[in-house]
Amino acid sequence: MITARFFHLFTGICATAVSCHPQPSKPKVERVVMVHGIFEDGKAYDSLKRRLEYHGIECYVPKLKPADGRGGLENLAQGLQRDIENEFGADKSFGIIAFSMGGLVSRYYLQELGGANRCETFITISTPHHGTKVAHAYPTKGTQQMRPGSEFLQKLQASEDNLKNIPIVSYRTPFDLIIVPTDSSVWDRAENLKYNVSLHPLMLHSKPVLDDIEKRLVH
Repeated sequence: MITARFFHLFTGICATAVSCHPQPSKPKVERVVMVHGIFEDGKAYDSLKRRLEYHGIECYVPKLKPADGRGGLENLAQGLQRDIENEFGADKSFGIIAFSMGGLVSRYYLQELGGANRCETFITISTPHHGTKVAHAYPTKGTQQMRPGSEFLQKLQASEDNLKNIPIVSYRTPFDLIIVPTDSSVWDRAENLKYNVSLHPLMLHSKPVLDDIEKRLVH
């Protein structure tokens, strides 16, 4: 049986750990927070993390607990806020890269907990900004909040202006079997980019996706 850890290691080796820049470049942001998705621990960011650290960007990968969202996405966002303040203090600026559920957790932190005041750029990857029907398959508070039309998603939509002028990019794949419908990752607030990646988790191991993210964060 192939474990999730072996899967991440194998796909990372195959494609994505090597920078698309032949030499280290000047970063546009000094720090990046990488927020993982449901049932994950952040290991899927290893390839992107190595790329960004190559350019001197300080990368922090907090662990969302509980990772299945059973306490609600607001609870995870509050934990994210504490983790960021413990790592970077209360004033240092940073960018956020968030995958799947992590994008909604990050949005709550940015829009409802004041995080937008110190965020320089916000990148979401396969995030269900308008919910996903697959969330009906798992019975936790967090997955209920990820269902289309939930009160949580309506609240995020109502407070989008709190993001101010933060540059935002949303990546998606039309072959996503976790984000259903796949255009739920399309967000009017963002620059929306589509890549033909075969599976939801492979978005964090896609060389074209990671190349584009890297180019956006360094000169």
